[in-house]
Amino acid sequence: MSNAEISAGSLTKKRLRLSDNVLKGLIWASTILTLAILAGIVIYVFVQGLPSLSWDFLSTAPSELKGTIGVLPMIINTLYIVVITLLISTPVGIGAAIYLSEYAKKGKLVKLIEFTTEILAGIPSIIYGLFGFVFFCTFMQLQYSIIAGALTLSIMVLPTIIRTTQESLKSVPFSYREGALGMGSTRLHTIRTILLPCALPGILSAVILSIGRIVGESAALIFTAGIGYSMPQNLLGHVSSSGATLTVQLYQYAMRGEKLGVSFGIAAVLIIIVIVINFAARMLSKRLAKKTEGVS
Repeated sequence: MSNAEISAGSLTKKRLRLSDNVLKGLIWASTILTLAILAGIVIYVFVQGLPSLSWDFLSTAPSELKGTIGVLPMIINTLYIVVITLLISTPVGIGAAIYLSEYAKKGKLVKLIEFTTEILAGIPSIIYGLFGFVFFCTFMQLQYSIIAGALTLSIMVLPTIIRTTQESLKSVPFSYREGALGMGSTRLHTIRTILLPCALPGILSAVILSIGRIVGESAALIFTAGIGYSMPQNLLGHVSSSGATLTVQLYQYAMRGEKLGVSFGIAAVLIIIVIVINFAARMLSKRLAKKTEGVS
């Protein structure tokens, strides 16, 4: 090898190292900037909102007569909306993803369904709220109610669950399917015992994303669930009554321009709820992953 070739190779290596270092620096800068923005928002909300948090704030209902500004009914309504929405949308979304990935014949129809699902995921939530008001509240005569809001949000989060679950199923190696079918396993048994456990992290990610969108939604719920803040008298009967969530109540206080401390207090409660739900989902994911590894 000549000296010219050696010098050319060394120059190429130096250029590659320089570009790698620049790219690495940009990645680190982006990461630090993202974490700084997230930490800044959380810290600012907590600094402004934590002084408003108290036991009375968390355990009472708002009342002009009693002079209380509580958020307990909103916390209960938020949990109602989250649980009911997930109970409706998760089985339907996972079932649709399994059908599209494992049963449907690949072709234009499947591509059209996937394209339509992606479009639905990007539709503004206020349009879902308008549809929910016309269809669930008016046509089905559910009025302003928690169940109408939950049904509307179920439609809204379905695209996220379907597409994320579908991609998780596609990421499972095809050799797993061939091996199971070669050993005489049925397709349904293969899906239940092999594909779903392997795709479980992606499915839980879809559920976590859906929870975040449900908890943070306000526009669609104003049209469907309403702004009621009465305490539930009956666990099952409460779903047919109007119920404002934390985000809806936060929107109302913020629009009035009054009681900003209360608004930040509600925001702090929302952040805490999201953190707790995410932490619980992560712990559940780890336990299920360990059980799956033990069975395999």
